[in-house]
Amino acid sequence: LPLIAGKRDFGDYGDSVEPVEGVVLVDSDYLKDRKVFGQVVTTFRYGREEDEVMGLHFSRQLYLALDQIHPKDQQPEKSELQDKLLRKLGDNAIPFTFDLPENAPPSVTLQPGSDDQGSPLGVEYELKLFVAENKEEKPHRRNSVSMAIRKLQYYQPGPMVRQPSTMVSKGFVLSPGKLQLEVTLDKEYYFHGDKIAVQMVVTNHSKKTIRFVLKCLYTCEPLFLK
Repeated sequence: LPLIAGKRDFGDYGDSVEPVEGVVLVDSDYLKDRKVFGQVVTTFRYGREEDEVMGLHFSRQLYLALDQIHPKDQQPEKSELQDKLLRKLGDNAIPFTFDLPENAPPSVTLQPGSDDQGSPLGVEYELKLFVAENKEEKPHRRNSVSMAIRKLQYYQPGPMVRQPSTMVSKGFVLSPGKLQLEVTLDKEYYFHGDKIAVQMVVTNHSKKTIRFVLKCLYTCEPLFLK
C-alpha cells in the first residue's frame, strides 16, 4: 500500500488547521470487495516505557479521525496536489482528506536522556490507512500502511496591549512592613533563541535586609486530551 502525502508537517494557525491530504495506491485485484479506511491517531506518552509493569501503561491514544475513503458516496473536493497524483498514478490511486480538530494538542517531544529507552515522552501523531471489510476490524501489517506526521502550532503576533507583569507581596512575622517584588517582561511570546528581558523592581517597606536575588525559569507544557 504505497502512501503518498505532500508533507508531514501540518500547521495550526489558530483560526484554521491545514488538512491532512494525499493519495494511497491500492491494486483492484488486492482490494476485491473490501474497503479502504483511514485514521489519524495521536499518542500522549507521559511516562517512561520501561516503567510500565503489571499492566500499567503511561500512554493514551486518541482517534482524531476515522473515515471510509473508498468506496465513497460523495467524493470531496480534490486539491491541486491530489489532481496531479491521480493523473500520474492512474485509476488505482485513491485520494483522502482528514481535518484535524482545532483543539487537538500540537506535537511535542521531550528529548530522551542517554540512559532512557523506548518511545520519547510527548505527543505524537500517526496517519494510518488499511484495507478491511469494516472499520471495526483491527489493521495489521499486511493490510495497512502508516506515516508519522506532526501538528505544528504557529503564532501570529498581534498588537501588544500591555507588557506582561506580576507583583507579589510578602509580610514577616514580628516585623512591620512588607517586601514587594514586581517583574515585567518586554513581550508576551518568545521563540527559540530569543532573549528574555526581565525588568525587576524591589520595594522594601520592612526592616529586613535583602541579601541576594535568585532567578529561575520554569517550563510548562499544558496538554488537553478528551
